[in-house]
Amino acid sequence: MADNNTGQERTEEATPKRLQESREKGQVARSRELSTMSLLLASATGFLMFGDKLVADIMGLMRESFTASRVDLMDTNNIPLFLENSIAEALFALIPFFVIVMAAAFFSPMALSGWSFSTKALAFKWDKLDPIKGVGRVFSIKGLMELVKALAKFMLVMTIALLILWNQSELFILLGVKSVEPAVAQAGNLLMWAFILLSCATIVIAAIDVPFQLWDHARQLKMTRQEVKDEYKQTEGNPEMKRKVREAQMAMAEKRMMEEVPKADVIVTNPTHYAVAIKYDQLKMGAPIVVAKGKDLVAAKIRSLAYSNNIPLLEAPPLSRALYHSTELNDEVPAGLYLAVAQVLAYVYQLRQKQSRFDEALKIDDLPIPDDLKRDE
Repeated sequence: MADNNTGQERTEEATPKRLQESREKGQVARSRELSTMSLLLASATGFLMFGDKLVADIMGLMRESFTASRVDLMDTNNIPLFLENSIAEALFALIPFFVIVMAAAFFSPMALSGWSFSTKALAFKWDKLDPIKGVGRVFSIKGLMELVKALAKFMLVMTIALLILWNQSELFILLGVKSVEPAVAQAGNLLMWAFILLSCATIVIAAIDVPFQLWDHARQLKMTRQEVKDEYKQTEGNPEMKRKVREAQMAMAEKRMMEEVPKADVIVTNPTHYAVAIKYDQLKMGAPIVVAKGKDLVAAKIRSLAYSNNIPLLEAPPLSRALYHSTELNDEVPAGLYLAVAQVLAYVYQLRQKQSRFDEALKIDDLPIPDDLKRDE
């Protein structure tokens, strides 16, 4: 099926967003044949469960109605009360049957797509008055399917009805020679089973219609490749815009990280490729934490800030690589690097007592780095 606007074929399955939007508009898979089958089978079940009592109640009501005295019938004040009581008794007898039918009418539409109520489906649409589109709907695949279903239902129901009449013809003829009560009881029994058989016939129609409605609903909601791309851009955002947002976020994160560099105790460097800023407060921290880290240009910025703020730079390539690859920002240093970092901090604290300015990078060798944390250049 070609798209009228772009000429593209609708080859893509509906996305979750498209399905949700169609549901909000009231466009869900529905099968009238399933609802009809449910109502008829519920009615047949009601007749089967309450048929005998219903026939007995109706016969009792008819008996009371036809045996009313002449005085009651001639009294205009009693006639409305008499009619009101008869209607009330009839409705009371039919309540169990009505409950079953109403339950089927309420729950059967939910069988395919669940409960869905939308005011948008009730809105007036001018395109429904378009005669060209109306003719298109009549001669569409769905219209053809509706015609086939109507003919199939007619033929099936008529065939079953004729078979019932043919097989039960003698019993129907014998009803005329029986007294009223046995005749009514037998006629009710015959009609009840005939109705049940006719209701079961709709199962065949529903079994064909339900898969078709599901397929047709999915077909109508199919999308073109361009529609899928446009929806992705709307929901996920334009790739170029997303890239700019990521860049802005990274810039803000880097700015916040650089603000922590002047608070660090030492900057461990590679000396040029990596730089990791470490801070430790014995009263507030259980272990030293990494407050900033970077490589190449970011590492150069960290070293520059450290120099400007008189933060010691310590060249220890194995330790800087291990810290860079094994920690995230504001993480404690790994337990395997506790000893190496402790030696670095102790060395820096000792130097701070002897000098107030760190103009040159410090160096320390033979730091204990576990094999599982070592990283090659």
